[in-house]
Amino acid sequence: MTPTNAPTTAVTNIAALVTNDPSLGDGSPIGLIQDAAVVIGGDRVIWVGESSKAPATDNAVDAGGRAAVPGFVDSHSHLVFAGDRTQEFNARMSGRPYSAGGIRTTVAATRAATDDELSANVAKYLAEALRQGTTTQETKSGYGLTVADEARALRVAARHTDEVTYLGAHIVAPELADDPAAYVALVTGDMLDACAPYARWVDVFCEKGAFDGDQARAILTAGRAKGLVPRVHANQLSYGPGVQLAVELDAASADHCTHLTDADVDALAHSRTVATLLPGAEFSTRAQWPDARRLLDAGATVALSTDCNPGSSFTSSMAFCIALAVRDMGMTPDEAIWSATAGGAAALRRTDVGRLVPGARADLVLLDAPSHVHLAYRPGVPLTHAVWKAGERVR
Repeated sequence: MTPTNAPTTAVTNIAALVTNDPSLGDGSPIGLIQDAAVVIGGDRVIWVGESSKAPATDNAVDAGGRAAVPGFVDSHSHLVFAGDRTQEFNARMSGRPYSAGGIRTTVAATRAATDDELSANVAKYLAEALRQGTTTQETKSGYGLTVADEARALRVAARHTDEVTYLGAHIVAPELADDPAAYVALVTGDMLDACAPYARWVDVFCEKGAFDGDQARAILTAGRAKGLVPRVHANQLSYGPGVQLAVELDAASADHCTHLTDADVDALAHSRTVATLLPGAEFSTRAQWPDARRLLDAGATVALSTDCNPGSSFTSSMAFCIALAVRDMGMTPDEAIWSATAGGAAALRRTDVGRLVPGARADLVLLDAPSHVHLAYRPGVPLTHAVWKAGERVR
């Protein structure tokens, strides 16, 4: 809560403010206000509106005619890792197709790293993302695959973010490759017991080469019984049961959603499970793009996220993912900015982030541009001018 005596700051002279509240501004889903101001008190937004109507405040910041958007909400990443997979990427760009097996390379490097090395890596990539406007970040375990290594991955992650996901079911651990049933028993037993105290979410890679539908259901159900909310790596590399399972279990999100049947699209559209699209993965693997237009036209809620990981999507740039979604996935710039902010918040079942409205957390990004459309219009250009996170100017 904002202390009653907290100093207030008005950010004025905003050319165009994305609020993500359709009751504001132009009445569109992004609630765009022209010539706008935002007033921050403590860690909260306490007023938004036209700049000429802004109330008196203790401090003022002139946005200089720049656009402002909510801080990006990156609801899917894998930041607890060590090592490098440059050779794998180079080989893939030279013609070798992507498969789930490359994860084992990162597992070996992560197990060999110290806690301090892993923590420093997480801090490095979170700082990199924050410089680009990401103010809420989910991250997962999944590169340890033993009880001790998964638990320490989550302990490390929890030092840096509240949005922590248990992904012991990333792939079957190399030691149990010939006995996947034994690994599923470990993931739903001792490993879950050790990991649940540090996590909010439970996830599973439901895919050929990882876990089938029955295994995924057992893992997610066990996690839910421990108080963790399900999310699913679903339908990335092929058609499969992941999306239907996510909807069946009321998962917060089905992530990837690259290969969807009409029934999958319909299930997502008639559920509160968010379809989280990860275009960095398709870019980095030269794979088929997810069809965002199909999902949006059906009425599904769509989020955009980076999937930042060392193997298949080594980017922390939400702006890059917005540009890909607009250029190659059928999204409009308005839909893409909503999905990268409010959509990500929905995928994390949060209402306090992803919007710039009174009562929301004061996460604000000023762009070196007069409109949010420039995030797609000027791909690859560093447009982040200033960032506020929880009311504190951090850039």
